Amino acid sequence: MIDALPEKGVASDQILAELRELRGADLPTHGGRLFAYVYDPALEGLDDLTRAAHAGSAHVNGLDPTAFPSLLAMENALVGAAAKLLGGTPETVGSVTSGGTESLILAVKAARDAYPAISEPRLVIPATAHAAFAKAAHYLRVALDVVPVEGLRADPRAMAAAITPDTVLVAASAPSYAHGVVDPVAEIAAIAAERGVRFHVDACFGGWILPYLRRLGADLPDFDLSVPGVTSISVDLHKYAYAPKGVSILLHRDQALRLPQYFAYADWPGYPMINPGIASTRSGGPIAAAFATLRGIGDAGYLELARKTRESVAVLAAAVTATDGVRLYAPAETSVVCLAADTAAVTETVASDTAASDTADTASASASGGVDLFVLADELAARGWHTQLQMAYAGLPPTIHLTVTAAVHATAPAFAADLADAVAATRAKGPVELPPLPPLTPETITPALIASLAEGLGLRGGDFTRMAAVNSVLNAAPPALREALLTGFLSLLQRP
Repeated sequence: MIDALPEKGVASDQILAELRELRGADLPTHGGRLFAYVYDPALEGLDDLTRAAHAGSAHVNGLDPTAFPSLLAMENALVGAAAKLLGGTPETVGSVTSGGTESLILAVKAARDAYPAISEPRLVIPATAHAAFAKAAHYLRVALDVVPVEGLRADPRAMAAAITPDTVLVAASAPSYAHGVVDPVAEIAAIAAERGVRFHVDACFGGWILPYLRRLGADLPDFDLSVPGVTSISVDLHKYAYAPKGVSILLHRDQALRLPQYFAYADWPGYPMINPGIASTRSGGPIAAAFATLRGIGDAGYLELARKTRESVAVLAAAVTATDGVRLYAPAETSVVCLAADTAAVTETVASDTAASDTADTASASASGGVDLFVLADELAARGWHTQLQMAYAGLPPTIHLTVTAAVHATAPAFAADLADAVAATRAKGPVELPPLPPLTPETITPALIASLAEGLGLRGGDFTRMAAVNSVLNAAPPALREALLTGFLSLLQRP
């Protein structure tokens, strides 16, 4: 382990060499072979531009915009660009945040604080809404009403039935992260407006690309502030605006709707604190980098990047359709390709705490008669394709999620051949076999047990290249146990 605080300072060249060595273990952020976490436009010179912009404002502090008006000007420009793209009006206002999770937390905070007379506020979301809503509800002590979906999209009737006098916010996705489908925003917005409840559209994931896909002819529903009843919308610039992490925008229809978002406190002997977001001190680096990205790419550039993404999605979707053993699980209508095993057998989420032997049986059953997706993900990774697994949930099967970016335009044809080869190798290997495991419940998860499980499942020395066994256990576990296992494992990793 590198000593971050040596007795004497280390030479710059050595430090940079150490950082390069550390980065060598990471997944590739460029090259169109990583289908999650990063967004690559494959534009020459963009990295140099954003690094320079970031460095120039890295030490600027967003805590006080009157001290650093350059940052205020850039933030207002970014908000204005997002409002222009997402159906805003001259009355539209917004804030720059650190990412989609903060944008959603602030949207919930603004709604909660707008109804101070409601002692037990509630948030209504479809089951496919991003997990950040659950995080917001947990942090802000807002009750969460999760509504089952119909065909992977929010069900307006079910959403309407879930609204109560204590509901302060209703939300939907454009598109949902897991499957890349757009909820019926206009219908739900009309219901929320009729009931006098705020309605937020989570467009963090794809909000910057949807308008361009529509301009290219994609048949997508209205979803933004142009829809009556939509009171706020969020979009991440570090996703399909291709800015470095982490910058997101939260837009409100007008200033009155935004005011409860702020935190202000003057009842102490120090400076009066007023914050639009969760953080007080904010580096200007990410904001300047985002500003440079939008200026450098421009509207025509984003349209071209959307065209490349759309064509890449079509190639990948066709490859899945043509490969025996897997199938498209959701319509590839935005920037996501979501695939599942084509067997009728679906692993059901265990309804109660279960012994590990039962867990192993259930996990193996998920692949009976077909392709084990967890082995397939490992086989794709071995061929240089890094995907994101999604576990079984409420009758939905496990799936593999591909976030498609413009960089995939150059690599998509190669993926088709490798997918067929990986599926063949997966079938040859058969479903993953788990070692004997002790009975597992959330209450039994301890640091010692997690360390033993990690050893037994092959997670030695930080080698995460073969994860099928781990993912099979997680897939078979009920959500509460899954959460406990993941929390314990992350805690195991995050220690000196």
